[in-house]
Amino acid sequence: MPRLGVNIDHVATLRQARGGHEPDLLQAALVAEASGADGITVHLREDRRHIQDGDLWVLRKSIKTRMNLELAIEPAMVAIAIEVRPDEITFVPENRAELTTEGGLDVIGQRARVAEAVRRCQAAGLDVSLFIDPSLDPVRASADLGVTAVELHTGRYADATNPEAVQRELAALVDAGALVRRLGLTLHSGHGLNYANVGPVATIAEMTELNIGHSIISAAVFVGLETAVRKMKAAILGEAVTI
Repeated sequence: MPRLGVNIDHVATLRQARGGHEPDLLQAALVAEASGADGITVHLREDRRHIQDGDLWVLRKSIKTRMNLELAIEPAMVAIAIEVRPDEITFVPENRAELTTEGGLDVIGQRARVAEAVRRCQAAGLDVSLFIDPSLDPVRASADLGVTAVELHTGRYADATNPEAVQRELAALVDAGALVRRLGLTLHSGHGLNYANVGPVATIAEMTELNIGHSIISAAVFVGLETAVRKMKAAILGEAVTI
């Protein structure tokens, strides 16, 4: 069964809407862990729209599972990551105008910048993953950079609206995942996964980690965070889940 990394960015989004302290981000992380989360994922954006720098230190000190820190390849962000020392750093593309991450990191077009960010983190003894589109060339480029893992962007699969498109995008994930494994990298996936579509992705051979946030936090509005996390774990196991 793949690990479930629960992304709690949108708990911070709700907190920032009022500029106060509620809902408490650490409480959300601890509830997620107690409910079966295998890790906590947060994205420190350059515009600080949800997660704040101080959140990283609180989480790093307090959570018991893995901390996966998503961030851009900008030098200032890399410096923060090196100081915080999460269990894993996942480099993602970032556009300040986007509502959410719109695609995979351009590992080929920005090779020099990505390589420098990876080098700095690895020199500090940190594991690095790259968030990439499920295509063969980005997988090969990621392997050339010597990273530990790649996270395949599942957005096109999640957004597919008919059975043919779903199967086409799932096949792309399967093919990219097979190359990831052949090249000796650890396979992660995430973006847009929910209770209805996560099952097939979870069964891709040697899938190690799924990072899921929006669907879990949305479900938590109706059923509570504990139940939302437990039901996502069940969905990853292939059980039919209703919210």
